[in-house]
Amino acid sequence: MLKGSYVSAVLVGGSVAGALDILFAISFAAYNGMAPVRLLQTVASGLLGTSAFAGGLPVAALGLVLHFGLSFLWASMFLGLALLAPSLIRYPLVAGVGLGIAVFLATRLVVLPLSAFPYPVTFKPLATTLDLLSHMLLFGLPIVVAVRKSLIGVSSAA
Repeated sequence: MLKGSYVSAVLVGGSVAGALDILFAISFAAYNGMAPVRLLQTVASGLLGTSAFAGGLPVAALGLVLHFGLSFLWASMFLGLALLAPSLIRYPLVAGVGLGIAVFLATRLVVLPLSAFPYPVTFKPLATTLDLLSHMLLFGLPIVVAVRKSLIGVSSAA
């Protein structure tokens, strides 16, 4: 039962966070004139480089799969940290904001520069502010809430 609860936390937290994050990204990209397929190809370009933009819908689908894969990975890592330091889930808003900031910085400063992503990483004020807020509230918070629910449920069941 414990393992099922942990798996559920990762699947629910990662799914909700991934869905909210990609919906925000698609909306912001559309506001700036970029089609959803192009945005998802941009996600895939972290793996494929510039060739991602010639791949059509299959590469866009790969971008979506990669995006959710990373969401589940972040949810798994937070679960692992919360198991080691249960105080992380005491204040979910604080933890969600912290997780969002960590994911934002890790993505911008480590993941993208080390990947095949073909563009320089920039920090334009509006896009950076909105992306950071998105990661804090739409990405970090759902993961923390799902993990918290799982761990509190496990504690009370034991």
